Amino acid sequence: MTPFGQRLRALREAHGVSQAALAEALHVSPAYLSALEHGHRGRPSAGLIHQVNEFFGLIWDDAEEMARLARLSHPRVVLDTAGLSPEATALANRLAREIRKLPPEVIQMLTRVLDGGASTALPGPRPGPAPRHK
Repeated sequence: MTPFGQRLRALREAHGVSQAALAEALHVSPAYLSALEHGHRGRPSAGLIHQVNEFFGLIWDDAEEMARLARLSHPRVVLDTAGLSPEATALANRLAREIRKLPPEVIQMLTRVLDGGASTALPGPRPGPAPRHK
């Protein structure tokens, strides 16, 4: 499931709307909506996000949050490690192979590291800023 799919399902269930009814209102097939909720489809289009926001009456911050979740919701990510270190390329490949095996707490820890919370997520000293090249 993707972040957008998870939020869409939560909105639908909170409003007591079936997949079929929402699909009809959005002019998409129930199969497409199911695949979108389960992360079997790519990112939704800007138009579909707008339709979802209108259907559920989402405005301002809530509407922007749906757009943000959609940007984070491509289920088949491609990483370009060209020009990066061999270690970065190896890490990207290993993560691609093993992400399904990682327990939720490890995923949360990695997310904190990437969000800049390395000092609380990892033991040892926090790495300093990357050196600047002129």
